[in-house]
Amino acid sequence: MFNKILIANRGEIAIRVARACRELGIATVGVYSNADLRSSHLKFVDEAFCIGESAPQQSYLNIQKIIDVAKKASAVAIHPGYGFLAENARFAEACEKAKIAFIGPSSKALMLVGDKVASRNTVKAVGVPIIPGMECASTNMRTFATMAEKVGYPVIVKASMGGGGKGMRIVRTPKELRESIAAGQSEAKSAFGDETVYLEKYIEKPRHIEFQVLRDMHGNVIHLFERECSIQRRHQKIIEETPSPALNDELRRKMGEAAKQVIVAADYTNAGTVEFLLDEDLRFYFLEVNARVQVEHPITEMVTGVDLVRQQIMIAAGEKIKLAQEAVQQRGHAIESRIYAEDPENNFMPSPGKILFLQEPSGPGVRIDSGIYAGWDVPTHYDPILSKLITWAENRKMSITRMNHVLKNYVILGIKTNIGFLKRIMETPTFGRGDYHTHFIDEHEDELLPTHTTLPCALIAQALLLQEKRIVPSGAGLEAKRHTEMTPWQELGHWEICGEKI
Repeated sequence: MFNKILIANRGEIAIRVARACRELGIATVGVYSNADLRSSHLKFVDEAFCIGESAPQQSYLNIQKIIDVAKKASAVAIHPGYGFLAENARFAEACEKAKIAFIGPSSKALMLVGDKVASRNTVKAVGVPIIPGMECASTNMRTFATMAEKVGYPVIVKASMGGGGKGMRIVRTPKELRESIAAGQSEAKSAFGDETVYLEKYIEKPRHIEFQVLRDMHGNVIHLFERECSIQRRHQKIIEETPSPALNDELRRKMGEAAKQVIVAADYTNAGTVEFLLDEDLRFYFLEVNARVQVEHPITEMVTGVDLVRQQIMIAAGEKIKLAQEAVQQRGHAIESRIYAEDPENNFMPSPGKILFLQEPSGPGVRIDSGIYAGWDVPTHYDPILSKLITWAENRKMSITRMNHVLKNYVILGIKTNIGFLKRIMETPTFGRGDYHTHFIDEHEDELLPTHTTLPCALIAQALLLQEKRIVPSGAGLEAKRHTEMTPWQELGHWEICGEKI
C-alpha cells in the first residue's frame, strides 16, 4: 500500500480523496493555486504546496509543477480527482516516467478511452452498439460537413478528449456547423488543453445512463450498476439517481455486461464509467468512457455500500478486487443534487463572491460532500460547483421527498445558488414519475424558472405587522407566547448591507 499520496485537485473532491486516504492510514499532500490559499481542502491534508497562479493552465493543469511537488514531498502516488488532469494521458505518462503511481488507468488505456473517436472504434469492434458518426477527428470543415450530411442533421460536436459537457455543441442546420465547431474547439482547448473535436448523430430525447465499473490489474472486473444522469443543463449533469427508473432487470443486466465488455476491450484498469444513451424504444448506444471517479459517485456508494475512492487506491496499489459480481447488490434509492454558485434567473451565470452564511442540512439518509465554508470567497477561475447533496431512502418516492426537504434547509447567503431551482425539479410531476429525458429542463422552463412579481410595499408592511402581532385564539387559558423560531438572518448576528445597520 502507498505511504503518501498527492491529491492533484481542489475543493470537495480533494477532501473526499483525503478522507479515504486517512482511513487507509496514508499521508496526503495537497496542492493549491494563489486563488485557493484559503480553500477548505487544505485543512484535510498533511502538507500543502502552492503550484502557481490562479489560472488553471498555470496551476492545476501544469503537469511539470505537480510532478515536481510530488517528488519534493516524496509522494509515491497521485490521485487526480475529476476534471483538470484526471483524464489527461500525458499526465499519466509523466507519472509513469517519474515512477509515481497514477491512481487511474494506464496512459495507454487513458489515451484510448480519452480519445472519444478511438474508443468508439474499439467498442464497435466488440459488437457494442454505437451512435453513427466520425471514425477519426479532423480539423477539415469539408470532412465535418460531409459526415453531417451522411448521418443527417441534427448532429453534435464533441471534444475528442475530456468530458463533462465541455466542447459540446448541437448543430441543427448546415449554417450553424462552422461556428459550432470553432466554439467547441475553443472550449475544449481551455478545459482539456486539446482542441480536437469530432461529430456524431444527435439522438433526440435520449436518456443518459452510465454504469460504474471496476477492473484490477489481475483481470477481475465488476460493475456496480447504473446511474441515471438525464437531468442536464447545457450537457452538464445537475441531478443523478440510482437505480434508474427507466431500466428493468433484463435491460440492466445487458447494459452492465456491455459496460464490462467495453472496459476489457480497452484493457482499462481502476474505476471508470461507461456511458450510454437510451432512446425512446429502450435501445442503448455506447457514448463514451469517463476515465475517472465521477462527480456523482456518492449515489453508487450509498446503494451498494462500496467505497469507490478506496477501491481506486487499492487497485492502483496492485490489490485484487475482493467483490464478486453476484455479491454486489442495489439497496434502496439515492439521489444527488449538485449545488452550484450560479444564478438560474440570469441564464445560470456564475456567481462568485463571499459566502456570508452557510447552513448545511443533516439527518438520516443525508450526505454532503462539500468544499465551502462561511467567509470563503468563491473564485472566478474554476467550475462553480460548491458541494453535492445526496439523499438515500428505502424507495425512490421517499428519496425525492427527503431531497426536497433538505434542499429547503440548505442555506447559502452572499452569493446566488441553484438550490431553489433544484427544489423545483424535485416538485415537478414529470420528475416524480421518472418519465424524463435529457431535454427535461428545456421543456419545463416555465415551471422551473417562474416569473416573479413585485409586491407593493404596503402589502409587505402589512405582512410584517401581522407577524409582529400574532392573534392568539381566545379562551386558550394560557399566556400567549411569541413564535421564537430562529431565522438565518437572526443567526447571523450583527450584519450590514450598503453600510446601513440592520
